[in-house]
Amino acid sequence: MSSSVQLFRDQKYHELKGQCIQQRQLFEDPEFPASDESLFYQTAPSRKVEWKRPKDLCEDPHLFVNGISSHDLHQGTLGNCWFVAACSCLALRETLWQQVIPDFNEQEWDAKNPEKYAGIFRFRFWCFGEWTEVVVDDLLPTVDGKLIYCHSNVKNEFWSALLEKAYAKLAGSYEALDGGSAADAIVDFTGAVAESIDLVQGKYGEIISEQMKLFEDLLKVHKRGGLISCYIAASSGSTNEAETEMGLVIGHAYAVTAIRKLRLGERLIFSFKAEKLFMIRLRNPWGKREWNGPWSDNSEEWKKVSNSERKSLGLTLENDGEFWMTFEDWCKNFTDVDICRIVNTSYFSIHKTWEKKMMHGAWAKNSEPLLNRSGGCFDNRETFLQNPQYVFDVKKTEDKVLVSLQQEDRRKYKKEGKGDSIPIGFEILKVEDNRSCRLHKLTVQERVATSPYINTRTVFLKRILKQGRYVLIPTTYHPGIITKFILRLFTDVPSKLRQLKADKPKMTCWSLLCGYPRRVTQIKIHSAEGLQKQDRSGGADPYVLIKCENQNIRSSVQHNMTSAIFDTQVIFYRKNIDSPIIVQVWNSNVLCDQFLGQAVLAALPSDPREEQTLQLRGRGSREAAEVPGHITIKVFSSDDLVEL
Repeated sequence: MSSSVQLFRDQKYHELKGQCIQQRQLFEDPEFPASDESLFYQTAPSRKVEWKRPKDLCEDPHLFVNGISSHDLHQGTLGNCWFVAACSCLALRETLWQQVIPDFNEQEWDAKNPEKYAGIFRFRFWCFGEWTEVVVDDLLPTVDGKLIYCHSNVKNEFWSALLEKAYAKLAGSYEALDGGSAADAIVDFTGAVAESIDLVQGKYGEIISEQMKLFEDLLKVHKRGGLISCYIAASSGSTNEAETEMGLVIGHAYAVTAIRKLRLGERLIFSFKAEKLFMIRLRNPWGKREWNGPWSDNSEEWKKVSNSERKSLGLTLENDGEFWMTFEDWCKNFTDVDICRIVNTSYFSIHKTWEKKMMHGAWAKNSEPLLNRSGGCFDNRETFLQNPQYVFDVKKTEDKVLVSLQQEDRRKYKKEGKGDSIPIGFEILKVEDNRSCRLHKLTVQERVATSPYINTRTVFLKRILKQGRYVLIPTTYHPGIITKFILRLFTDVPSKLRQLKADKPKMTCWSLLCGYPRRVTQIKIHSAEGLQKQDRSGGADPYVLIKCENQNIRSSVQHNMTSAIFDTQVIFYRKNIDSPIIVQVWNSNVLCDQFLGQAVLAALPSDPREEQTLQLRGRGSREAAEVPGHITIKVFSSDDLVEL
């Protein structure tokens, strides 16, 4: 974790604790008082709430009793099963919960030195790209002397109730936590990258090959420290918290606590006759009510499994809310899964590591089109490019790219009735290899990826992209919406992600001496055909070189072909508009590359913008002798530098 931690409301834990100990009084948090405004913004609890300290609720309070476990938690009256499911996931990973509950031993009650207790605790959350420390007092909401929200199944254990209080403070009130997403809470606990998968839409219950791919992906995520939760979305005919015939609760977040391949059968001398089962273990945040189908706690199927195997799986036959299912049954019974990947960016790891870039940005409205940064999604053709634009490079022949776009947490706006997430998403366009200014018109660029557009806090996309330069455009679905976002990009090799801010090249003192561009030209070299054979096998290794004034842009080499597809895009800001652009085709050789021919382009604004095929010629003017081969290209030129 980075050493710089932001302080929520600028409250310094050690300072406040020191003052309380000195004055021999317990901390009372002025920023989140024990009053109705911290409980709700709209709907008051049905019964009168009393705020009590742990010592008023039991004799021997502790942060943890016998360590931390996913069995510690019960939900209470708030509709925040998603928060409890996230806590269950968190409790499985020691390195993660110790980030959220820093110096937990120092925060624990000390029976030998009660004078050191000041009724103050601190927790850390990953808020919008930064670790943020939240301080709370230990006054907790109760009715009839019992905690009404998240609590432990052990009466004198308080880590979950205090963590929930800190999270409610961050959101503005306890009521602001009613109805949320486990994935969002896990991201806030860990800084993970969240991905939501619709199991119904993806037909994971029907297509076995997709099911297996998902199982392997979840197994890998789980092994590498990621956290997974799932739920059954309420359909039009069903209500939240209704129970299915199989004992599962609708609209209710379950934590995935294990994923395993289970072997059944006998080990014979020369062979291994076994059935392989793909299994998943879940936990209901209520701590009771379980799946009653195949492989449920008391089912016949467990009789096929040896005692030692049961022990290694941690099988308990109590109604403790934890149960196993086959992966196939899980895909058929659940509708949505939230995957939170802990993306490994460490240089000292045996597993695959990723290069990470993170950018803070905002959608902002302006009536001047060149200054507007809230243009809406791709369907808004007139304004789509009036969004923030980010450029990055894929350096390898192809690279797997993970993109996470997260909007600011809107729970704090629930009081004003604006707490819902805005539908967001993004587009990825393959652009000119040398683009360094904003896009103003889509001409030769290629649309290579579109994320889903959903009103969740985070939108995620995984793609394999070919070598080249790309522009990523995060957008709200509708134009004219104002909010902040963070963009995270993970690649195998550094991507140099950066925001495109300039609409055209900068005017500098140097421009006054050497001249400022008067024309912009875009070229897309689609292909070269019928080239001269260069080796005994009758092939060639061609590449194109595009020359404009003092710039040379070279494509990648296409091996062993006399007809090659390049799809290379370039853009030039030209000072000397009478100087032509030269497109040359070369053959790559170990010792010395061979010139195969060229085309000379005037690239005037009046030239046709359709695809054209040009004959290759020898060196010299446009009338030089013809040589074998031709190239297919598109050329766009404009004297308005912000047209293209």
